[in-house]
Amino acid sequence: MRVLIITSEWSTHEHPAYDPFVVQQVEYLRRAGVEVEIFAFRGEKNPINYLRAWLKLRSLHDIERFNLIHAHFGQNGLLALRARLPLVVTFHGSELHGIVGSNGRYTMRGAILRLLSRYVARQATEIIMVSEHLTNYLPSRLPFQVIPCGVDFELFRPMPQLEARKQLGLPSGKLLVLFAAYSCRPVKRRYLAQEAVTLLKKEFDVDLVEIFDVPHKVVPLYMNACDALVITSKHKGSPTAVKEALACNLPIVSVKIGDVPQRIQEVDGCVVCDDDAPTTIAQGLAQVLRSRQRICGRNFIANLDERLNVQAIIKVYQTALAKGWNRR
Repeated sequence: MRVLIITSEWSTHEHPAYDPFVVQQVEYLRRAGVEVEIFAFRGEKNPINYLRAWLKLRSLHDIERFNLIHAHFGQNGLLALRARLPLVVTFHGSELHGIVGSNGRYTMRGAILRLLSRYVARQATEIIMVSEHLTNYLPSRLPFQVIPCGVDFELFRPMPQLEARKQLGLPSGKLLVLFAAYSCRPVKRRYLAQEAVTLLKKEFDVDLVEIFDVPHKVVPLYMNACDALVITSKHKGSPTAVKEALACNLPIVSVKIGDVPQRIQEVDGCVVCDDDAPTTIAQGLAQVLRSRQRICGRNFIANLDERLNVQAIIKVYQTALAKGWNRR
């Protein structure tokens, strides 16, 4: 099976990604025997970049030699239009929710992005959603499969906290709250995490640890070194950081976004905040920090082993191939 994957989230030296879910998925697809080629580009919310990418794709690749195209993120499926191949599209959430501006509100560009993504969904042969709740943003009556991004359990595993802190050069005596997101992106709402940790300083010797450009293989060290992960985003589909933290048995405090409540509400030691006020987030973190206990999160995500997820994706590929080119 020869698959062309189109993505704007390919981690490179110039554009490192904390959350390289596509890179990880491709690695496991190749291990499973799928022949994968990557077409990576940077859209940067600019229509001209998409037009250039559409032209570049056709100049670099003989598209007809592939069996199907798999686009990650709805808008990237635009590059597959007019290619007479089955199209599989994975929707990750941001393209269906929209774009958050610096003022915290959804932008007009985000509204256009949603419309384009819904259009691509109608053209797709098969649709993959990373979480169930995203189906509310799809056009009605379109078939889909829910396949969350998986976790590399070989990489993300528990280890002694002091050992992790020693390797990272982090202080052994402080409490550390992890913020694993690009703080420059308004949708991540870093200010909520910072305000919550500032409130905690009245009771705890605590710091906020931010990571956004470290190699993926180093992320498990931070998750084992810290005492809690805080999630404050305005929206999300199925945050990979949450699943990776569970794999490392790191307690999580999160606002209600995406599939996070379903992931952690039954896990002792994790907190889903009732609202996104800094005081509420601080109360959740205080509850976790007082106990200073690791969780048993790994047991709750055994079904998210990337090896199992890739088998589910291959089944979607097979279904798409059986349908053939049937672009609506």
